[in-house]
Amino acid sequence: MKAVVIHGHGGPDVMQYDPAFPDPKAGEGDVILRVKATSINYHDVFTRKGMPGIKLEFPVIMGLDVAGEIVEVGAGVEGWAVGDRVLVDPINRAEGGLMGETVHGGLAELCKARAHQLIRIPAGVSYEQAAALPVAFGTAYRMMHTIGQVQAGEKVLVLGASGGVGVGCVMLAKIAGAEVVACASSEAKMQRLRELGADHVINYSQADFTRAIYELYGKPHRRKFDGGVDVAVNFTGGDTWVKSMRCLRRGGRLLTCGATAGYDPQTDLRFIWTFELNIRGSNGWMREDLDALLALVQSGKMQVPVDRVLSLDEAGEALRLIEDREVMGKVVVTP
Repeated sequence: MKAVVIHGHGGPDVMQYDPAFPDPKAGEGDVILRVKATSINYHDVFTRKGMPGIKLEFPVIMGLDVAGEIVEVGAGVEGWAVGDRVLVDPINRAEGGLMGETVHGGLAELCKARAHQLIRIPAGVSYEQAAALPVAFGTAYRMMHTIGQVQAGEKVLVLGASGGVGVGCVMLAKIAGAEVVACASSEAKMQRLRELGADHVINYSQADFTRAIYELYGKPHRRKFDGGVDVAVNFTGGDTWVKSMRCLRRGGRLLTCGATAGYDPQTDLRFIWTFELNIRGSNGWMREDLDALLALVQSGKMQVPVDRVLSLDEAGEALRLIEDREVMGKVVVTP
């Protein structure tokens, strides 16, 4: 089969297009998919570069988010048949492992997956839409809904809004009926966020987002419940952490699922007790989060923002676009 393979960590040059990589073989409990779409995530960039504490057995086919058609069913598999349209939950929750990292992923014509990781793609949902969901939108859904419980009428600030998870947070908050303030670093990205539903946008490279929130909603008052926002989404950490706390009204919620700008910021505990803040962490997604997302797409309530679709031999370019942050929404590769 054709596949994009890495035989070691490094830069873009370690990605090799192999037109004759061995086909996967189905074992007990496995299915073989003909890959129809794989979306790229920043995690794929980390896998290519190497991550501290994670050792991989090379060669590796990257691609966590995989959607395809079953072409072979292994022994012991029940409830699935050749021709079924499926999405793979990237995390093997029963046995451990991650698609595109510890086992071969979707940057290939064929992909082996454990049957218990499969999710049926509903009618009316395309392979490209389904493949765009798990990592970015699954993470956003769990943080905003399952953990964050964002409600209609609430004011929500999203930092890092132009990335995959950030775009998901903006869209899901709007679907919930919230008023959304999105932060980005360029006019082009700000305009795209407006198109995705953001009510207000802040260019954080030119303005202090905390002051901008005060101008919009007033400064939070420690003895009242006015001023500021109800929810702040901050998965960057670093020097934005305390600033985002200062944007919250009394009783507000600070949601996080990562720390791309630093995991050990200096935290001012006075804001937490004085304003009775809720700090809520969210880690990845669960199966039910993906089911809920597929239902949103099928119902037409959510339009998955696929920025562009590239071919398998353009997988290196797909990772570059993500690494250089030149896209908003998802980049999808189709073999």
